[in-house]
Amino acid sequence: MKVIKKNASSNDSNLIVVRNDWTLNEVQDLLKLPLMDLLWQAQLVHRTANPGYKVQLASLLSVKTGGCEEDCAYCPQSIHNSSDVTGQPDLSIKPVLEKAKKAKDLGAHRFCMGWAWREIRDGESFEAMLSMVRGVRALGLEACVTAGMLTNEQAVRLAEAGLTAYNHNLDTSPEHYGEIISTRTYQERLETLYKVRSAGISLCCGGIIGMGESTTDRASLLRQLANLSPHPESVPINALVAVEGTPLENLRSIDPLEMVRMVATARILMPYSRVRLSAGREQLGREAQILCFQAGADSIFYGDSLLTTSNPQTEVDKELLAQAGVQVEWEPDN
Repeated sequence: MKVIKKNASSNDSNLIVVRNDWTLNEVQDLLKLPLMDLLWQAQLVHRTANPGYKVQLASLLSVKTGGCEEDCAYCPQSIHNSSDVTGQPDLSIKPVLEKAKKAKDLGAHRFCMGWAWREIRDGESFEAMLSMVRGVRALGLEACVTAGMLTNEQAVRLAEAGLTAYNHNLDTSPEHYGEIISTRTYQERLETLYKVRSAGISLCCGGIIGMGESTTDRASLLRQLANLSPHPESVPINALVAVEGTPLENLRSIDPLEMVRMVATARILMPYSRVRLSAGREQLGREAQILCFQAGADSIFYGDSLLTTSNPQTEVDKELLAQAGVQVEWEPDN
């Protein structure tokens, strides 16, 4: 456990405790706090860890869409599900970098690229991925990749290309995991995180709520994330977008305040991580999103679409951020 003092003064709120030894009961107790008390605690942490209340904008592009061999119950890109996303050819380097340049011009700070793979494959596709990473970094953007499992050698090559972060979500708790996916184990996910860390690449790792899990499962997921040492630099919190043709298509949308609770608890557990509002923002509504900013969310995916689902339009997000009174962390060059 580390105690980090920021802007030293006699004010106790300037002391932030960074822990990697949370118990399940402790996390559950946070999640179950009266909402006003939970928001107050999260605010104290967030204002100290994020002076100026800045929000990072990240843009996400699907480079390889559909045809994934995994059987994730939430995913329309799985070959095991009857959703309407079919396998498509990989995007080539030039159009991807054109998309990255457009994202930068619109204000994005991080450009994330996704491949619907179970694991990274060596060969032309991987060489193209490395070129895309180099090109995104040359634009002055952070570069993030999500492409499933990888080897130690692939992680090293991605680091050498300048990759900022690798996204590999835990998705849910270890206890609920078997209800969501059978083609990859929880331990394999943890081993992928270890390989990424060992190569010196930062982690983007979070999960999804609304997949039929219990409150205890949510606490267990957050405990898994918060007990990683060091904490993931980015923690995306997703709400399930129930897509027709997936096993979870009939699940109802979550109560937006459940997302607020997850964000606030994640902020308390992982003070200096980016807590990223990810999939499902459209179903939250403006007021709940602002509460999430208050609770400690300091990043959003920015742009009209995510990998295969829609996202609020950029102009809507600009208005939302202005109404919330938060600053964009990085502005594009004129």
